[in-house]
Amino acid sequence: MLPLPSAQQLRYLITLSELRHFGRAAAACAVTQSTLSAGIMTLERQLDAQLLDRTVGKKVVFTPLGQEVARKGRQALEALEAVPQLAAAARTPLTGPLRLGVIPTIGPFLVTPMVRTIQERFPQIVLSVTEDTTERLLEKLSLGRLDLLILAMPCLCDGTETLPLWRDPLQVIMPEGHPLASASHVSAEQLEDQRMIMMEDGHCLREQTLAVCRQGRGWDSSDENDATFTATSLHTMADMVALGLGIGVVPTLAIDNGLLSTHPVISRPLSGGPVWRTIGLAWRPRSPRSADFHTLAAAFSTLAPAAE
Repeated sequence: MLPLPSAQQLRYLITLSELRHFGRAAAACAVTQSTLSAGIMTLERQLDAQLLDRTVGKKVVFTPLGQEVARKGRQALEALEAVPQLAAAARTPLTGPLRLGVIPTIGPFLVTPMVRTIQERFPQIVLSVTEDTTERLLEKLSLGRLDLLILAMPCLCDGTETLPLWRDPLQVIMPEGHPLASASHVSAEQLEDQRMIMMEDGHCLREQTLAVCRQGRGWDSSDENDATFTATSLHTMADMVALGLGIGVVPTLAIDNGLLSTHPVISRPLSGGPVWRTIGLAWRPRSPRSADFHTLAAAFSTLAPAAE
């Protein structure tokens, strides 16, 4: 029978493949650098295979086989870690650590009521929250560093299970006195020739805004790069709109939670379709905590704004 790698050896290898630095990988695993290096070398001897290319100096370079072993090892470690999680979930649902990820266009406006909901209804959950872009959160989810994500859809969420919570309509924000301010609604066609302020690359709201703009006209890459300003947050976008640099598209969730309260900026609903995003949850497929996440989704759904 072939010797099987230990969970610790796989953890060393996977962490090194993610961080590409022996010192940082050792710190992440809470061991010394020599311990981590020895563990990986022992794994290579067990497999009778070279996983790292040590001919390139101090750089961490994986061989093609090493990359594949790290990928398979990650899957194996996830499956192994799911065993006690499955037993714990069966014994005591909705308890223990929950690592929650949320995107920046949702976090400032929804984290507080969601955290309070968890604290009040599920006090045995030990919660931690990470805010990051959709792409980075999905990567952390796939690596097992997060358990559950709060995202805006549509998004490239392949490799996850998703559950929609509610629709969040998009609105146009503009300076007071803007020509579009007299309209009760703004259509996608009316955004033509407007100077748009968008979120920077990596934020899903940027792609959702571009999708709305394309409804009115055929935007190409030059339109997206040359005719827009970019913002790092919705609050920065509101600042830029107030300065008259352009108009923006923001979710109703942000407006209802005071985004424009300190700015001489007004909003108008977008008309046409689809002119909304969907707030939802995402988690790893076949997670042993899937039932917990459905229960949390039902609780979070009570936070949806009342239909007008």
